[in-house]
Amino acid sequence: MRALIQRVKKASVAVNGKQVSSIGCGVLVLLGVESSDSDTEIKWLAKKICNLRVFNNDDEVMDRSLLDVAGECLVVSQFTLCADCRKGNRPSWSRAATADFAREVYEKFIQEVKNIGVDVYAGQFQANMQVSLINDGPVTIMLDTKE
Repeated sequence: MRALIQRVKKASVAVNGKQVSSIGCGVLVLLGVESSDSDTEIKWLAKKICNLRVFNNDDEVMDRSLLDVAGECLVVSQFTLCADCRKGNRPSWSRAATADFAREVYEKFIQEVKNIGVDVYAGQFQANMQVSLINDGPVTIMLDTKE
């Protein structure tokens, strides 16, 4: 699994011009599911994101987690994170999971974040979404469960 995490002041997702989810302070997670992902990767990634210390403390040092600041999480499925661009100019999607498997992993990931104690919201799976955000910092981190 690959996740691009952005610390945000607020973020929202719209489909066909209609807002489907929004959050205030927290993280926007763009989530790419690969065909080889398992429950092990789901649990590791959810725990890592919820505990990643990317929020400032009173001294303006990044020392607080999503849990520490009671932040929210917006998860958006994004298969394009699984692109392999090593050959030619057209990305290969060979590592990306099938839609059915990706949906299952995506939903399990959201549930795992909820189980950890974070308020989590989601985009609309397999939809053409418009994502809006105010990136705070900016703080943007890429995580890959295979690395």
